[in-house]
Amino acid sequence: MLRIHFTGDDLARVRMATRPDALWETILSFHRLRERRRAQMFGEWRTETRTRLNSETSLLSALVPLRGYFPDFLTPPEGIGGLEAGLEAIRATDAGRLHSELTLVSAGTAPEQQAERSVERPSERAAERAGRLAGLAEGRPEPLARLISVLRGYHRAAIEPYWAHIQARVEADRAVRGRALLDGGAAELLCSLPPVLRWRAPVLESDYPVDRELRLNGRGLLLQPSFFCRGMPVVLRDPALPPILVYPAAHSPEPAFGETGGTALGPSLGRLVGHTRSAVLQAIRYGCTTSELARRAGVSLASASQHAAVLREAGLVLTLRHGNAVLHTLTPLGAALLRGGAPAEATGC
Repeated sequence: MLRIHFTGDDLARVRMATRPDALWETILSFHRLRERRRAQMFGEWRTETRTRLNSETSLLSALVPLRGYFPDFLTPPEGIGGLEAGLEAIRATDAGRLHSELTLVSAGTAPEQQAERSVERPSERAAERAGRLAGLAEGRPEPLARLISVLRGYHRAAIEPYWAHIQARVEADRAVRGRALLDGGAAELLCSLPPVLRWRAPVLESDYPVDRELRLNGRGLLLQPSFFCRGMPVVLRDPALPPILVYPAAHSPEPAFGETGGTALGPSLGRLVGHTRSAVLQAIRYGCTTSELARRAGVSLASASQHAAVLREAGLVLTLRHGNAVLHTLTPLGAALLRGGAPAEATGC
């Protein structure tokens, strides 16, 4: 069981991450790549990613076991600014921290360690893992440069082709959490998190592989929705690091990326003509329910639902259930259409 203890100051300092974190998505996707579960959700992504992967991944396998702890330094806060910013932060990790965290990895799963878990056994013995990580644990520049290269290569194969879709899912989740915050404050926001997380004031609880008490002590908590985080949430091992809770972003029941990786336009785009549909797209700009959409666009409820369905088929809108209602948000493609094709802020990917 994971228990995160809040004070009044912590509740005032709860905040949502502004976008997907490039390194959290990279590391957590490596778990999804090797597991056999969730074939409908990630099966096609696994096939496509494995086809593109021509770089060495044994170093990643040693660093990120199928079960147990993986190093906190792999997911620095700078990853929210994009891949290159995150990789530079990893490159700047001091030798002492590298040694201490890699020693834990080499030792294998320990009762006090926490991380994403899998039902599968680790594929490498602890001694083999320690040998592969020896140079990195000594802080030598060559192994660290190789790690940076491996992470960059893996990210380009597994994450970059799908970044727009990952971003759309995280933005949709942020919209759901934002509405909860506006409706009822930080407590309502914490109540709105996925069912694996339970708010029992002043403690946020979750099922977890080990017992862990995380006391925020007035530092607040960063909530980071993640596309590739499935099942249980993840927190950092080191309690002295800025507290972050990485939790599963809401997914719809269909395959995670669809048949085209979520980036191609379907034939429905040709149906996007006329002032009414333009007004509907504008109304969805900041997220809305179907009832709100009908009111903002000046159309009937049935018409609003139909227009939203066409926009969704064209890849411009994402729809997620929020309580008894559904919430429509724009995808990056839909937002770009409203901007007239102007680029959005750089994601670093």
